Amino acid sequence: MAFELDEAHEDFRASVRAFTDQRVAGTQAGVGAISQYVDLADPRHLEFDYLRRMRDLVEEIVLADQVGLDVFGLGEHHRPDYVVSAPAVILAAAAARTRRIRLTSAVTVLSSEDPVRVLQDYATLDLLSEGRAEIMAGRGSFIESFPLFGYALDDYESLFTEKLDLLVKLRADQGITWSGEHRAALTGEPVYPRSEQASLPIWVAVGGTPASASRAARLGLPMATVERRSALPRATRRFAIAIACVALLGVAACSSDTGKKADSTRTTTTVHPPWTAPGVH
Repeated sequence: MAFELDEAHEDFRASVRAFTDQRVAGTQAGVGAISQYVDLADPRHLEFDYLRRMRDLVEEIVLADQVGLDVFGLGEHHRPDYVVSAPAVILAAAAARTRRIRLTSAVTVLSSEDPVRVLQDYATLDLLSEGRAEIMAGRGSFIESFPLFGYALDDYESLFTEKLDLLVKLRADQGITWSGEHRAALTGEPVYPRSEQASLPIWVAVGGTPASASRAARLGLPMATVERRSALPRATRRFAIAIACVALLGVAACSSDTGKKADSTRTTTTVHPPWTAPGVH
């Protein structure tokens, strides 16, 4: 069953307002949408409506803007039980109907994407939203995008490392000379459009390990730790490990590489709790 907004509106408004009223000063609150709308083990799944879920999803973003949330994130999936495979397209639809909420992927599966196209898509979103777009780059929770787009799982680590490096370079300069293992070389071709924001925010989504945190630190990028289907105490412990790593490596590692203070002092954590849509048991 698709998310029933009519039934959930008031509860959602009340819950979010209570949360935003109690949050620590200087922090921001957001939501990552549950784009999964069907249990494939449920024989009723063939009755579910992708069109309805897509419409509801845009309404959720509009509602989040109305109740005062700061950011809304959409994940990228390529599975029959998820409706979002192109987050930037849906966020662009929502941009036309919202005014202040920031709009981000959560995450862009960068390992199987073309960084040039990712930058173009989110620069376009940034223009449509008048400077509210962000990118959360990660490796995702599933691996179906690798065979779908012709990538080998044996290259799991090198794909992400290379493409993240290219994405950061493209953000800084509209025409670069670059070569790597997994994409055709660039020889100064300009990448358009450019974003409304002087520097389009790029977050690195990590699992909370020191090695992943140090990658974000060395690139001078803010870090988003993600805990999937896990209790908050475990997520908090892993988040603390990642924060400690950035605290130790951030300034030294990033200053030596970029000559400026790392942006990875900005961090966020996301927890995916068990969730059931209203009316689904």
